Amino acid sequence: MASAALLLPALSGSSTASADEQPGPGALQRAFVAASAKYHVPASVLLGVSYLQSRWNSHGGAPSVTGGYGPMHLTDASAALAAAGRHTDVLTDPRGDAARPLAAVRSVRPELPVPAEVPARLRTLDRAAELSGLSAEALRQDATANVQGGAALLAAAQRKLGLPLSTDPADWFGAVASYPDATDSVSAGTFAHDVFEVIRSGERRTTDAGQLVALEPSPRLADRADLVRRLGLTAPSRDGVECPRSLACESIPAPYQQLQGSDYGNHDVADRPEKPSQKVRFIVIHDTEGSWETSVRLIKDPTYVSWNYTVRSVDGHIAQHVPTKDVAWHAGNWYVNSASVGIEHEGFLAQPDAWYTEEMYRKSADLVRYLADELDIPLDRQHILGHDNVPGTTTATIRGMHTDPGPFWDWDHYFELLGEPFYPTGGMFGGMVTIRPDYDVNTPPYTGCVEPGKPCAPHGSGAVRLHTAPSEDSPLVKDIGLRPDGSPSTTDVNDTGARASTGQQFAVAGRHGGWTAIWYLGQKAWFRNPWWQPTVVNAYGPVVTPRPGAAEVPVYGRAFPEKEAYPAGIPVQDVTPLPYKLLAGQTYALGGRVPSEYLWSKTFDPAGHKVIRGKDVYYEIQFGHRVAFVKADDVTVRPSDHWGR
Repeated sequence: MASAALLLPALSGSSTASADEQPGPGALQRAFVAASAKYHVPASVLLGVSYLQSRWNSHGGAPSVTGGYGPMHLTDASAALAAAGRHTDVLTDPRGDAARPLAAVRSVRPELPVPAEVPARLRTLDRAAELSGLSAEALRQDATANVQGGAALLAAAQRKLGLPLSTDPADWFGAVASYPDATDSVSAGTFAHDVFEVIRSGERRTTDAGQLVALEPSPRLADRADLVRRLGLTAPSRDGVECPRSLACESIPAPYQQLQGSDYGNHDVADRPEKPSQKVRFIVIHDTEGSWETSVRLIKDPTYVSWNYTVRSVDGHIAQHVPTKDVAWHAGNWYVNSASVGIEHEGFLAQPDAWYTEEMYRKSADLVRYLADELDIPLDRQHILGHDNVPGTTTATIRGMHTDPGPFWDWDHYFELLGEPFYPTGGMFGGMVTIRPDYDVNTPPYTGCVEPGKPCAPHGSGAVRLHTAPSEDSPLVKDIGLRPDGSPSTTDVNDTGARASTGQQFAVAGRHGGWTAIWYLGQKAWFRNPWWQPTVVNAYGPVVTPRPGAAEVPVYGRAFPEKEAYPAGIPVQDVTPLPYKLLAGQTYALGGRVPSEYLWSKTFDPAGHKVIRGKDVYYEIQFGHRVAFVKADDVTVRPSDHWGR
């Protein structure tokens, strides 16, 4: 344990005192050193495992999406489930196409499982309590106790493998592989490899509790794949999986099955990107609002909806359900569905202020980077969308659009993992900004995480709040699509009406003191952006504005063809504008040029499907929190740095 002792002076006082309450920013580091000495687990192993689970954050004692607590992500889903209450499904049309109403009785997401049904991987805190002698409450709320509980689990795993409590981190590869209770050898081995990659490269950061933690690099540390075989796990089948070899992936197919009458489920067979099918232009990020087990059960149900991939929280294991060539029903907007891939992320508690594990972020980013390369999709926020960025198809559907992954998804960190961090692309007079607050420091108040109207626990967020004037006392901007009566937006966690999120780009509409205004939903929207704590980086790029002579132009939630493009026998889909207007003098960031297309798929036999292509061309724009579309003939494209002229 000499190497562990060198990290920082030994922890003085009680080994179970809360690290976050101790004086000085090095208390959590000392907690790792103390746990290493007590349980004879190399400190680098503890630090590496903790980083892959929580990035050493404590999250104020709040559970993760799968009921994991503290820096070591000790799971107690039963307690977290009791605190969060039950999830109620919202009956909406995920297909987003009124041309073929869903005729069959559709399945509704069941309630979350009762504690007796929670799998072992979501109950590690109980085992840690038994092994360490510490109370479950201490393991949930006390960071120092939590680290000791994780160390106790690793030591027990090492003994179960019949291995000594060695000072050499390489000897712990098998115990590390067992930590997330993975159900297959590939997931277990991949998790251990990722932990060892962190140990090899080293890490250093300040946590959400202000704790300075460092892991010095050990570049010569080698993986011990032979130790994973001692776990006795089997490898999943990769047949038919579109996934990089470096990821732990398996195929759990969604059924393509005829139901009653002309109805069928739960996706559409296509041939993207080959003609006559469409090109995949978007990747949509979701959370499941249910456990991995529930999601896998539902994806096999032909009367439920579908998505292309699911990512498991604790170990980043991935299942593919619908081939990328086919169209899954996941986004609630048919134009987006037919041109996108949907990726769900396990969120067991349906609790909007819960957090995601680092391993989930990393494996999801690896998958998205692979898909973007295979499908030629730009890695930016105009093409990598949250479900909460997908627009309603018509005025009637706006209020029913989903709001996941929500304001607590860390887009900044996610795009760093994608290898495309958000950096300045223009100067002060570039005319555009990219939203980028400091996630850990930016904690705008939210309500409704557990009970309607009740304040949420303080939480890092990648979103900024938008006001009608440069003052905290001014009302929030209005979203007439969400509130046709004209009332202001709210701070509810699911209210997207006055929110701009990390990575989204907007045209600058003004500046005043420490405030910046952007054009947003047809109005000027102000947010705090002081020079000493900026919430944006400056940008430059193309923007759209109404063509000369036009006082306003319509905004659309889908880019459908003109009526003349439809052949006989296929009903014309109305090109219906949303209730918003893009007004003269306003500018909006251009996300890309898209063709007018409509996938007609009303029959079970894909031979009856057809893509209708029109002459109209649309531009995707960042109009509000959700993207929107405008007709190219209605607008002019110009550089953003003309905003003040």
